[in-house]
Amino acid sequence: MKVWVLRFGLPITMVLSILLLVGCSDKTKPDVDALVYENAKPLSEFALNDQHNSEVTKANFEGQWNLVFLGYTSCPDICPLTLAKLNAVHKSLSDQYALQIWFLSVDPKRDTAKKRKAYIDYFNPDFLAVSGQHKALFPFVRELGLIYAISDSTEQEYAVDHSASVALVDSTGAVRGIFKPEFKQGSVPLINTKKMISEFKIIADYYE
Repeated sequence: MKVWVLRFGLPITMVLSILLLVGCSDKTKPDVDALVYENAKPLSEFALNDQHNSEVTKANFEGQWNLVFLGYTSCPDICPLTLAKLNAVHKSLSDQYALQIWFLSVDPKRDTAKKRKAYIDYFNPDFLAVSGQHKALFPFVRELGLIYAISDSTEQEYAVDHSASVALVDSTGAVRGIFKPEFKQGSVPLINTKKMISEFKIIADYYE
């Protein structure tokens, strides 16, 4: 029985097996619009406070999937609309997956624990409403792959620029991906609820 050998010295049966394995592997990788890191990016240790004034650390990510959104309680549109969407996402997925939603306030000057609690309770009291000083917030936000900018104005009313994306953190405290918002003319950038639910399932099932 002949075994055909290609010029680089491998039996053709072995080459076909390798190609088959590679093909199967490619097909199973998440085919989604979300940005997905094949090698999740571990977060550094951090210490912030939740809406009950309890300390929150990297350990709070462990044991479940986590969706993290930046904002502030005085935000007029993106924040309340996104949190409403994340509540719908949570309701749809929480029976199948251990999932926590994080609202990360990047306006610690105005967003006290009491104010964050009143705000997040409107959407879902089981969500975390976390904040801290900028020296702790900024490096944490940067590692999430998100961004914010805030003025040092002494005025009571001011706006905060922040990402409309949502970071996906896995059960080890590593960033697995980012769900990007949709940009439509005449509307603020917002996540697509149905797409996030569908793509979350694909990503979670692949990496669990």
